[in-house]
Amino acid sequence: MPWFKRLRTSTGTGLRLMGIDFRSARRSLKSLPRFLADVRTYCNSATTGSFPFRWRHLSPVLHDYRAQAGTARGHYFHQDLWAARRILSAAPTRHVDIGSRIDGFIAHLLVFRDVEVIDIRPLTSNVPGLTFIQADASTLNGITDNSITSLSCLHAIEHFGLGRYGDPIDASACFKGLDAFQRVLAPGGKLYLSAPIGRERVEFNAQRVFAPSTFLQHLSQLRLTHFSAVDDNGDMVSDAIPDHFTTAQFACGLYEFTKDADR
Repeated sequence: MPWFKRLRTSTGTGLRLMGIDFRSARRSLKSLPRFLADVRTYCNSATTGSFPFRWRHLSPVLHDYRAQAGTARGHYFHQDLWAARRILSAAPTRHVDIGSRIDGFIAHLLVFRDVEVIDIRPLTSNVPGLTFIQADASTLNGITDNSITSLSCLHAIEHFGLGRYGDPIDASACFKGLDAFQRVLAPGGKLYLSAPIGRERVEFNAQRVFAPSTFLQHLSQLRLTHFSAVDDNGDMVSDAIPDHFTTAQFACGLYEFTKDADR
């Protein structure tokens, strides 16, 4: 990608992270004439007294005119289904999650099993089956070695130590977290891990992007038993090869690791 396109992309991403989205504003302005025409049409049709139009209740939504019925692509859609299906098939007696999205993957799991969630951020919840522990997942202090048979961490390890979620700045926190995962995983246990992969870099303070081989090299106590990925287009690539994503811009690696019984 030419340098000026990379600059434009990174600038646009930075502005969106600060709540400034010129592309969204441009789409809204383009949709405004249609919205005003719809207002006029609705006022002309609301003649029976049911749900009359009131300007003080105006609530424009200008992005949905050309929207699809939903989103069945991208990192979160595919990773959540991938991990939930594999955990359903494995049927562990206990499952612990580290920092995954509560209203996505964790909600998937809660349909068929209880889940213990560990996150550095607070959570207020009375959802049945969800146990929450606020703790530093880069150390997992207080969790016994070789004690967890099923462990997941989806799209979270890339944030460790960047301060984005109020955690202390620590450039090596992601590797400390991986060490902690290895330590607490029981022999025969499974780790389900996902993270952005491609050209390795840190996009401070949003996230890291890992080379696909980084996890294979660092999780030396574990054995890779399955790998899939979501490519740069947001499409699922099942039973993939990690090295095929070394030049990706922003793919998502889906790793299943096992700690062999002799560890």
